[in-house]
Amino acid sequence: MSERILHIDCSFGAAGDMLSAALLDLAVPEEAEALLAELNSIGVPGVEYELSHVCKCGISGAYLSVRVHGEEEDDHNDEHLSCDYKTGHEHSHSHSHVHRGLADIEAIFVGLSLSDEARAHALAIYKLIAEAESQAHGVDVAEVHFHEVGAMDAIADVAAFCVLFEKLGVDRITATDVGVGSGQIRCAHGILPVPAPATAYILKGVPMCNTNLKGELCTPTGAAILKHFASEFGVMPVMSCEETGYGMGKKDFDWPNCVRAMLGTAEDRICELECNLDDMTAEAIAYAMERLYEAGAVEVFTTSVGMKKSRPGTLLTALCHENVRDAVVEAFFKHTTTIGLRETLKRRYILGRESELISTPYGDVRCKKSSGYGVEKYKYEYDDISDIAHRMGMSLSEVVELIERNR
Repeated sequence: MSERILHIDCSFGAAGDMLSAALLDLAVPEEAEALLAELNSIGVPGVEYELSHVCKCGISGAYLSVRVHGEEEDDHNDEHLSCDYKTGHEHSHSHSHVHRGLADIEAIFVGLSLSDEARAHALAIYKLIAEAESQAHGVDVAEVHFHEVGAMDAIADVAAFCVLFEKLGVDRITATDVGVGSGQIRCAHGILPVPAPATAYILKGVPMCNTNLKGELCTPTGAAILKHFASEFGVMPVMSCEETGYGMGKKDFDWPNCVRAMLGTAEDRICELECNLDDMTAEAIAYAMERLYEAGAVEVFTTSVGMKKSRPGTLLTALCHENVRDAVVEAFFKHTTTIGLRETLKRRYILGRESELISTPYGDVRCKKSSGYGVEKYKYEYDDISDIAHRMGMSLSEVVELIERNR
């Protein structure tokens, strides 16, 4: 079964509008216009999205303009400057002095025309931003207030990405190491290092690279979107790329100021972990197998093997997905006597599966159906047909024949 993956190249940084623009650029023009219309219908107060295409350093991509009451935020690479506090720090914008706290912003999200899933993602992302500003400036989350234009700008970016992500229907998002830039930036609070404190806090635990590019390349909003959605950071997973989209930033540099999104599919891969055992009882091995399943293994089995000094032994094997590998490895060492494991990463081919409940005169029977690669198969759930066989004094084959006859 193929897995649908969205891989984001953010090695040159990321901002909320750039990430959303990259997703829009994955679509053909007609679909992109329809998606833009949907974004403008979600109801972010005073916000209008505009889509255009620009070329930077020879690369053509989408630019998503977010206008708040007809006004565009001056510099998306300074999004964090839109944060202010009750303590009275000056802010970097002079055209509006309305501020909103986190509770006000959450209320705005609740009032938007979003699906429950998109709204939940959006709220989680904005909480990351507020918590980061709180930690960076030493104030309680309730004391963090956002400048009106900056708050709406970030709300619009977050809402747009959550809507577009849902439309893509991907199974997971991966990303490169995050390019944060280098040097220092001047803001209302003085001279700050790059990455800015809020961005650094959000990206805690995420691999970052400052490169030799001067300036702030990753904004708090971009960092929060990546932190929330990306399950892995690093090299692109092995995948067959179907579409590529570019989301452009507002500034012009000597390098392409853009985010690249690559949409594709990857074959299902499985980790095979195994060890040889010659000093455990059958009961102890059975117990270890149960713990391996609990740790996330999808299949655990044993094989009789001959070991050194002509000892009969047991090869214990567990198959698991990469995201639970560490837990399964830990279970191996905790519940077996082995002091070493072997790992093989294998490509797996499986049929698509679904379950159907069949009503029969003898009771309900679950039927597992599998299809793909030009074949179709089905099998009745053993527990269901064995229960009928026991009640009716019949063999399993006789029960299956009765079910087939009455379908």
